[in-house]
Amino acid sequence: MKFLLTIRASVFWLGMVLSTVIVGLVIPLLAPLPWRLRYRLLAMWPRFNLFWLRLCCGIRYRVNGIEHLPNQAAIVMAKHQSTWETLALTQILPPQVWVLKQELLNVPVFGWGMRLLSAIALDRAAGRKAMVELVRQGGERLQRGLWVIVFPEGTRTSPGAPPRYRMGGAVLAARTGVPIVPIAHNAGLFWPRGSFIKYPGTIEVEIGPLIPTEGRQAGDIMRDVQQWIEPHTNRLCGLLMPTGTASHPSQRHQA
Repeated sequence: MKFLLTIRASVFWLGMVLSTVIVGLVIPLLAPLPWRLRYRLLAMWPRFNLFWLRLCCGIRYRVNGIEHLPNQAAIVMAKHQSTWETLALTQILPPQVWVLKQELLNVPVFGWGMRLLSAIALDRAAGRKAMVELVRQGGERLQRGLWVIVFPEGTRTSPGAPPRYRMGGAVLAARTGVPIVPIAHNAGLFWPRGSFIKYPGTIEVEIGPLIPTEGRQAGDIMRDVQQWIEPHTNRLCGLLMPTGTASHPSQRHQA
């Protein structure tokens, strides 16, 4: 079975690399276009790769809680387990910008695209100055009607790993009064961090009720975010079963 999974993953990675090369050639031509047209065109890349992932590796996804999404721009705080959610959130949510590490802008193709899409790139070593920039740029993006995506852990964490939430997104929410949309999922079971192999199955995404932020302290906001995301993520990952353990999807799904 592992051999077949490896072959399927190899075909997927080949398609992803080729599509990335094509996007890299097109990106310079998009710079003069209006932002929303740039976004629509670049969003075709994750759409293709999600389709290719389903075709090659048998990974689908299902979203619950769409009714919780507000009609106006919001701050999204999502669990970060995998590369998968960086593709899928562009398809699930309205036009958006990400908060990310400044050095990611130097990654070929990905970084170029993030520059074109007005990503909020922060130098984490800058301390308070980085927080000021997050509030300034985040507030400006929200006023433009763009959703701001924050992965509060800052990096991918494996299912069941202890969470380490950073305060940046909560500070932005406290300063702007914009509500937070919490998102939990179990993508790390199917596209594990650092894994070449992908496991077939259906990724479950759960969008929670809005978390109010107006007039609240950042610490209280972050506590509510973590207290919603973590239990829902653990349940989706099968980590809240009476035995306290969960089987790996490779044991639950057949290729």
